[in-house]
Amino acid sequence: MFDALISLTNLGMLSLEPPGWGGVLLDGFLVSIEIAIGGFGLGVLIGALGASGKLYGGLVTRDLLEVYTTLVRAIPELILILLLYYAGTGLVNQALAAFGRDPIDISGLVAGIVVIGFVQGAYSTEVIRGAIKSIPPGQIEAARAYGMGPILIFRRVILPAMLPYALPGLGNLWMIATKDTALLAVVGFTELTLATRQAAGATKAYMTFYLAAGALYLALSLVSALIIKALDAHFRRGIARPA
Repeated sequence: MFDALISLTNLGMLSLEPPGWGGVLLDGFLVSIEIAIGGFGLGVLIGALGASGKLYGGLVTRDLLEVYTTLVRAIPELILILLLYYAGTGLVNQALAAFGRDPIDISGLVAGIVVIGFVQGAYSTEVIRGAIKSIPPGQIEAARAYGMGPILIFRRVILPAMLPYALPGLGNLWMIATKDTALLAVVGFTELTLATRQAAGATKAYMTFYLAAGALYLALSLVSALIIKALDAHFRRGIARPA
């Protein structure tokens, strides 16, 4: 009976209304999703540009992109986040000061999206580059023979053909992005992990709040997996599967 009463009390701490902390956790969860979506989208954009540069750019462009992808994939993400979050904002304000502009206070949300996007971009570059290289060369050659320009070839041939190859890797990167948002807690940005730590520290109900945070991350992963699976099935229509 006593254990049941304690359990009910702990569950009451998850209430959305004060003195419960459920609303704080939910707000942090929504911020985590915002950062993951923004960072993943920025990463895919960087990846598309990076893959194009590696495949079709000049020697200097290819070398610079190789340095970028190698360094980002070699250095632990936590170190990159600390470096970019603190040093990056400082460099921006130093550049503004050099041009006689006043320093700006960069939003934590924007900084988080840029940091996650920068890290994701290195991995997306390799995923998209590999997907483009998986396209049979004859398809691109046929498009050129029809007189299509580079933009039209990308829109009508490369993009539809590469998506089935890129989606599994990009889906994994999305899952990683949702987890990487937790690393922003070390720089004091209030997302789900930091909100959970604050709630657990204030109430000492560590098990209750960390299990609740884990359940939210799990729910996001399960929903994401269903969406990725549906997208994969959609873009693989008409592609022969191995017997």
